[in-house]
Amino acid sequence: MDHDDLRHWSKRAADWAHDYHSTLRDRPVRAPLTPGSIAAQLPENPPENPEAAEAIFADFERIIPPGLTHWQHPRFFAYFPANASPASMLAEQLANAIAAQGMLWQTSPAVTELEQVMMRWLTQALGLPDGFTGTIHDSATTATLSAVLTMRERALGWRGLEKGLASQPRLRLYASAETHSSVDKAARIAGIGQENLVKIHTDAHLSMKPGALAGAIAADRAAGFQPAGVILCAGGTSVGAFDRIADCIAIAKGANLPVHVDAAWAGSAMICPEFRDLWTGVDGADSIVFNPHKWLGAQFDCAVQFLADPAPQIRTLGLRPTYLETAGRDEITNFNEWTVPLGRRFRALKLWFTLRAYGLSGLRDRIRNHVVWAREARDALARLPGVTITTEPSLSLFTFALGSDAETEGLLHRINDDGRIYLTQTRHAGRYVIRVQVGQFDCTQDDVAMIPQVVAELM
Repeated sequence: MDHDDLRHWSKRAADWAHDYHSTLRDRPVRAPLTPGSIAAQLPENPPENPEAAEAIFADFERIIPPGLTHWQHPRFFAYFPANASPASMLAEQLANAIAAQGMLWQTSPAVTELEQVMMRWLTQALGLPDGFTGTIHDSATTATLSAVLTMRERALGWRGLEKGLASQPRLRLYASAETHSSVDKAARIAGIGQENLVKIHTDAHLSMKPGALAGAIAADRAAGFQPAGVILCAGGTSVGAFDRIADCIAIAKGANLPVHVDAAWAGSAMICPEFRDLWTGVDGADSIVFNPHKWLGAQFDCAVQFLADPAPQIRTLGLRPTYLETAGRDEITNFNEWTVPLGRRFRALKLWFTLRAYGLSGLRDRIRNHVVWAREARDALARLPGVTITTEPSLSLFTFALGSDAETEGLLHRINDDGRIYLTQTRHAGRYVIRVQVGQFDCTQDDVAMIPQVVAELM
């Protein structure tokens, strides 16, 4: 395939994409397949000789779409969405065609400078102070790892980078059980260890108790441990829990500890001023992560980390050998020094297209609708005999259950095998419950109303 062929097949792919999205409502959200069924349709060995694009595309159409869980389906209410607005898709096509490697300013100045401007735009959109700056990671997991690595090095006086963790003080991190498992992964990968991630008790609202946080920090210091940082939750994955951000930051700052706030899902909602009381005090954080790919329509992958001061993270993650220097340019931004990978995709382009194509007003309307429609679905489910609402809506996320775990699990299997909607499960207060999360970019009020309809039919 050459570039002339690419032009033809790109047009063919665009037509296919249009047909795909226009027929999504007619497809089951989750593929009704068994493990291995897709692999069984593929050859065991790679081809020795080139194959015709027509044959490749035909196999794609035959094999791949029937084996997908359709994340852009308007009745995808599982996990959190990985949205892809049409404007974002267009930007990704252009970014793929350009295929820039934005590791340094000099390797593509426009990649770096557009990212800088997008960080300023998003800071304003979310109502954060002007002092915050930021960068784009692939996912919130990487952003959280970057924050935890920086906490580690600050606590060790940056000795860990050179000497390793042997003979260093035993470090401690603090979070609640409502934080995402990516926090646990970061503690493991950073060499701090799962046992040193202290899970702080929560109150009746599933918020970290500030007094319990203060007590844990004091107890660890008395035991000879070295507290390194605090990770707070703003919209937990399980049931949407929010820590008392201002109170917990006050405790952390009183103990001279940095704070990272995980707002991967809920952060997008903060473009709506009326929701910002949920993370009051966030302006005191050192690091904040949110995922525009979850609720703002920017195609995965696109996780934004805001930093009150990027210097500690650059000191932790930055490494500039001679071959990565830009001659004559000492004080420029090289975003690879802010993140774990050296290589960087042109992710800012889809933010630029998305924010311009829909505007903050259009994106706010979508998020507000999702919150309202989720509450309407909650009310309709609550009217069904045998259904218990187990957690009330946190923005657009709530949970429900039937009388027993077995009944609830059985219902969830029937729902997802039916294919009209897709929901997932979690455990809350020792109980197996079903999560409902409304946030798909193209969903309508009628799509959300399908949730109680399907539940009523399949109970």
